[in-house]
Amino acid sequence: MTVLWYVDLAVIVLAVIGAANLRFSGDPEGHMAFLQNATGRALLVGLALTGSMAMFGLYQGHLRPRTTDLVLRILLAFAFGSGALLVLYYAFPPAYIGRGVLAIALLLSLVSAVVTRLTAGRLFEGDAFKRRVLVLGAGVNADIINDRLRRRSDRAGFTLVGFVPLPGQKVLVDHNMLVQPINGIVSLAEELNVAELVVALDERRGALPMEEMLICAQRGLRVTDLSSFFEREAGMVSLSVSDPSWLVFSGGFDHSLPRRLSKRFFDVVAAMSLLLLSWPVMMLVALCVKLESPGPVLYRQVRVGELGQEFELVKFRSMRVDAEADGVARWASMQDDRSTRVGGFIRKTRLDELPQLFNVLRGEMSFVGPRPERPQFVDMLARQVRYYNVRHSIKPGLTGWAQVRYPYGASVVDAEEKLKFDLFYVKNHGLLLDTLILLQTIEVVLFQRGGR
Repeated sequence: MTVLWYVDLAVIVLAVIGAANLRFSGDPEGHMAFLQNATGRALLVGLALTGSMAMFGLYQGHLRPRTTDLVLRILLAFAFGSGALLVLYYAFPPAYIGRGVLAIALLLSLVSAVVTRLTAGRLFEGDAFKRRVLVLGAGVNADIINDRLRRRSDRAGFTLVGFVPLPGQKVLVDHNMLVQPINGIVSLAEELNVAELVVALDERRGALPMEEMLICAQRGLRVTDLSSFFEREAGMVSLSVSDPSWLVFSGGFDHSLPRRLSKRFFDVVAAMSLLLLSWPVMMLVALCVKLESPGPVLYRQVRVGELGQEFELVKFRSMRVDAEADGVARWASMQDDRSTRVGGFIRKTRLDELPQLFNVLRGEMSFVGPRPERPQFVDMLARQVRYYNVRHSIKPGLTGWAQVRYPYGASVVDAEEKLKFDLFYVKNHGLLLDTLILLQTIEVVLFQRGGR
C-alpha cells in the first residue's frame, strides 16, 4: 500500500504539471509564471488528495471493496480533498494554482486513481509479485494461518507454497498442502523458490532443525517465527501463539522521551483542532439531548486508564437516566432499548464521544490508543483474557487501531479479538501510525462502522 501511495502522489503531481501545459498552451507568459514554484504547489495538491484517500481507507491492505464501492470512496475522497484545497487556498493564496489548472488536474487525477486501483488489483492478484512462504510445521499453530489468514486480501503480500510436517509433530493441515522435505529443508526451499520460512511448530524443544534453518538464513531466506509473521501480515498480535518471551524480545513498546513528547504534541494539536471544528455541532447535540429527555446533558463514567489508574470519562448522554438503575454494569448492544432516539443517532455517528476531547487535553487520555473500559469489565477480562492488562501500559484513546480494524465489541470474545489489535498498537505505536489511525477513523465515522 505504501507503493500505491507513492504512485498516486507521483501521478497527481504529473497531472498538475500536465494540466498547466494544457491550460497555458496558448499563453507562454502565463505558463512561465505558473512554473515558478510549480513543483511545490503540485506536491501540495498531491498530499491533500492522497491524505483524503487515506481517510477513506484507500490505502488499507485488508480492504476488499466492490468496484462500485471503490469508485464511491475515490469520488468522496476527491470531493473532500478538493474542499480542503479550497480552504487552504483561501487561507494561503500563494499556493493557489488557478481554477482551470485545478479542475483539469482533479479530473486527470480522478481517472488515474480509478484506473491505477483497478489495474493494481488485477496485476497483483497473481503470485508472481508475492513473497513465497514455506511454513515449518503442520499442526495447531500452522493451521492458524489457514484459519486467520484465509482471505485473498489477507494474503495480498505472500503466497503459501506448503507446510512441512516434522517427525513427532501433530498434523492438522490438509494433506494437499503438505510438502515433504525428502532431501532436507534447504533443498526443498530452493526447489520451491521460497523467500521466507515461517516457524510454526507446536513444540519447539528438540524439534527445531537449527542447522538447516541457519543455512536458509545464510542463503538469504527470511526466517520468521509465527508471532512476528502474524504481527506483520495481519496487523495484530495473536494471543494463542505469542508467549511472554516473544513480547519481551520482539521490540516495540517505545516510551522514550521523544516519543512521549511527540505523542502529547499530537494529542493537543488534534484535540484543539477538532474542538475548533466541532463546537457548533457539540452545542447542537447538547440542545437535542436536553430537549428529548430529562436529565443531565453529559454522562460521566469511571474508566481505567494508563497503568490501571481510574479517571472520569465524559460523554454526551445517549441513554435514559435509569439505564443502569440496578447498579449492574452492562455492555451496550445492537438496538439497545436503553438508548434514546437522539442517543441512538449520536452513538452511531460517534458524536457522543466528542466531550472526551477534554479528557485528552487534561492528559487522562490520548487521541489514539486502546479504548478505556470500565473497572468492572477490566477485572473480569483481566482474569479471562491473556495479556489484557498490557493494554494499560499506555494512555487510552479516543480512537484506536482496534476501532478501525474491528467492529464494536460487547462480549468477552469480542474483547479478546480487539485486544489482538490493541497489543499491536501498544507494541508499534508511533506518529505515523497515529496519523494513519486518525485518517481511517474519519472513514469509520462516515460509513458508520462499529458504532452502537
